[in-house]
Amino acid sequence: MLGAYGRGRNAPRRDVVMAELLRVENLSAGYGEARVIQGLDFALEDGRSLALLGRNGVGKTTLIDTLVGVTTRFSGRMSLGGRDITTLTPHARAHAGIGWTPQERNIFRSLTVEENLTAVAVPGPWTVRRVYDLFPRLEERRTNGGRQLSGGEQQMLAIGRALMLNPRLLLLDEPTEGLAPIIVDELLAALRELAKAGLSMIIVEQKPKKILPFTDHAIVLDRGAIAHEAPSADLLADPAALDAHLTASRKG
Repeated sequence: MLGAYGRGRNAPRRDVVMAELLRVENLSAGYGEARVIQGLDFALEDGRSLALLGRNGVGKTTLIDTLVGVTTRFSGRMSLGGRDITTLTPHARAHAGIGWTPQERNIFRSLTVEENLTAVAVPGPWTVRRVYDLFPRLEERRTNGGRQLSGGEQQMLAIGRALMLNPRLLLLDEPTEGLAPIIVDELLAALRELAKAGLSMIIVEQKPKKILPFTDHAIVLDRGAIAHEAPSADLLADPAALDAHLTASRKG
């Protein structure tokens, strides 16, 4: 259980009990008849962030998709803030507090930046102004259509749209994939700010050293199962162990 470690970026005092936000129990899921993830068990405390690591094809995106509700679930249970979300539709899960930024970004390309943000807005602390403060590039392009944005700007907009749902848990599937280094730096700085502010996140990333510095815990998946889990700080402090776990995953 992730909450049992308490040794990450914002580790609480031993006498402080953090509320559990997400719990996954014996989760098996996939697409159609194909099982991709099998028997996953983990929990995430409110205000914590999780790095989801492993090679391509080990089930990282499938896990994210299953939390969103767009896969075939074969067994298991998921709860958010103590509420069972196992059988909820994707729309209902979003309403319950799950925000999602998929690899495809899924912005409205025919709408302007600002229209993209306001179209999905849910009342709460995240407003258009706050998104612009996080991503100044979006304010500069607020009247531009989605199709006029660069790949990095589209990713910023996708994250901004997810934040406008005022989620309790933000799921990000390889948010820096294929982007220019300067844009990657901007995105990582924004994610670091979100983690610092206490937004719970699960981040899929191929290059773990990008996200381990500001996440609390890490899971390495292999063949749809948890091959290793540890506080992010421990993995970051022991590069040899990190490489060994990821190499073992690749060999699998």
